Amino acid sequence: MSSQFDGAWSETALVGIAAQSGSDMAFQAITETVDIDIGDKDFDVIATLGGGRLVKFTPQEPTTITLEAYPVEAGTDSGTTGLGFFDLINTTSASQPQDLDVDRTRSKYRIAIMWTNLSTATTANEAIGTNNAALRVVAADGYFTSVKPSFTDGVLKFTVTYKVPPFDSSGTANVAIQSTDIAGATLTALASYTSAAKW
Repeated sequence: MSSQFDGAWSETALVGIAAQSGSDMAFQAITETVDIDIGDKDFDVIATLGGGRLVKFTPQEPTTITLEAYPVEAGTDSGTTGLGFFDLINTTSASQPQDLDVDRTRSKYRIAIMWTNLSTATTANEAIGTNNAALRVVAADGYFTSVKPSFTDGVLKFTVTYKVPPFDSSGTANVAIQSTDIAGATLTALASYTSAAKW
């Protein structure tokens, strides 16, 4: 599947979600929109008695990624195609019928969103070779914080929120923005997501 690439990315994108030490699952087939709010790197201003201004940097805010999607199942019981979202905030179910009780489980996830003009691309985590372009946003060690269904318009739509701090406890980045142009080198595939490898 390729995105339109005529001065801007448009129409299609790839969405991949992986639990830590789990398989990447493709969610683009049921996702309508993606909003990526990269955390602000803001500052405050301190006014001095002499009329000057001092800049006081504030810690970077968390990044929030919001999906609007149309799943028809509670979660994904098997396979690598995402079918639902409630198992991203609760313990997963590996069989049908799915029974996802709310619990205190909080699991780390990686999410990747990629735009590419490579027509054979099927996942957001795959490599994009030379002669093709791509833009990919990856966030790891974050949590899904909200899954909100709505039937207001007569169609069941879910708003799903993922949130991640900019850095882990050791100061290593949790968010990466990657790209390659048509004449550029290969954009490498993402590594399997584990406690030791984010991307």
